[in-house]
Amino acid sequence: MADMDRWISTMLEAQAAEQGSARNTLLAYGRDLKDFAGWLAHRDADFAKASQAEIEDYLISCAATGLSKATRARRLSAIRQLYRFAHEEGWRADNPALRLKGPGRDMRLPGSLDHAEVDALIVAAKQFGRSAADRTRNGTLLEVLYATGMRVSELVELPVQAVRGAPRMILVRGKGGKERMVPLSPPAMLVLSDWLVLRDKMDDLSRMSGQPASKYLFPGPGAAGHLSRQHFYVLIKSIAMAGGVSPAKVTPHTLRHAFATHLLAGGADLRAIQMLLGHADIATTEIYTHVLDEHLKALVLEHHPLAKNP
Repeated sequence: MADMDRWISTMLEAQAAEQGSARNTLLAYGRDLKDFAGWLAHRDADFAKASQAEIEDYLISCAATGLSKATRARRLSAIRQLYRFAHEEGWRADNPALRLKGPGRDMRLPGSLDHAEVDALIVAAKQFGRSAADRTRNGTLLEVLYATGMRVSELVELPVQAVRGAPRMILVRGKGGKERMVPLSPPAMLVLSDWLVLRDKMDDLSRMSGQPASKYLFPGPGAAGHLSRQHFYVLIKSIAMAGGVSPAKVTPHTLRHAFATHLLAGGADLRAIQMLLGHADIATTEIYTHVLDEHLKALVLEHHPLAKNP
């Protein structure tokens, strides 16, 4: 296992340095490759000796355990990248993953929320929390997330300097270190202004007690220094309950979906939505067009003369 661990760590370090791969992507690939390494080790095999047939057997075993197509596709992607790197480095003379085909991915419509549900969440967030600072922070989190369509990791890792000076647009660093500009709505700018006042007071208290001030817009007690994605996930579920919205429907990502869906329903251009979401490929953004199918069908049935009952 030691040699396989070295293969994994070296490949991930190279991806981080050369391709600027996102931290969460690298963590997922690391977990996937560790699982594959453990499977091989139980069969007295390793990365250096594994054949195409053994990799196929591993993928079949993943399907047998009930892993989704998306997870199996990601695992194969990690294995492909490992062996491509190993071949380039001369660790293997061949690439046993070169001709493998993935399971494909299920076409799943993204979960979303309607306007009333989003409004209920934002109102509840501004009233949820033990202190005025908590309530202001929670309202700011939801207003900014819905106004910008940011990924939750982008939101919690946003530096406070990005919003100094009441900007109408903020610079966001997305997957792979790619940067994009996203606009702020007037309500988001207003709550941000209130939150900065309270946040700066907390920074002053930290300095007085000998603690360093946080560089993040939403500080957190953990080693990362910012509010964690896990904390926000639990928080937004509680806010949903308080606002009378089904927690099963609400995650940080559903607000991103709501941002895109509501823009598209309002007539926004798909290419513009792609840029705002930070999608590398417009095909990823096109899934939102399927969300509007029922809406378009209803429009035709309501307004087309041939759709009227005789």
